[in-house]
Amino acid sequence: METALRRISRRAMLFLTLIFVIICGLVLRRYGYAMHLPFVVVKYGGSVLWGAMVYALLATIVAGTKPSRIAAAALIVAVAVEFFRLVHTPWLDAFRLTIAGALLLGRVFSLWNILAYVVGTVIAFAFDLTFSRTRDAQ
Repeated sequence: METALRRISRRAMLFLTLIFVIICGLVLRRYGYAMHLPFVVVKYGGSVLWGAMVYALLATIVAGTKPSRIAAAALIVAVAVEFFRLVHTPWLDAFRLTIAGALLLGRVFSLWNILAYVVGTVIAFAFDLTFSRTRDAQ
């Protein structure tokens, strides 16, 4: 019973983290330049947050799984989505021109984005480990 309660607590924290990361990504995309943030932060910050979002989403879904496995799965998903950008069909390209398509799938393939996804996933993984250890110590 106690393990189930811990899992719920972890899942709730991961879900709140997921929502926070999504909000940060949307704010960065919409207001990054208006806040006079450097180009690199606006350009790749969103990709870092996207990598963290994939981790948080997967971790929320499979909260009982080891964080290292979640991180590996998140990297596979993020890299697969990036390579999916190399696939072009009329309907897919039309979807990518929408806001939802640009946010979910992106438009242009970039190896730099993959690096940013790795950074975001590692940050989310570290946060998850830190939170898990802090909670387990209590």
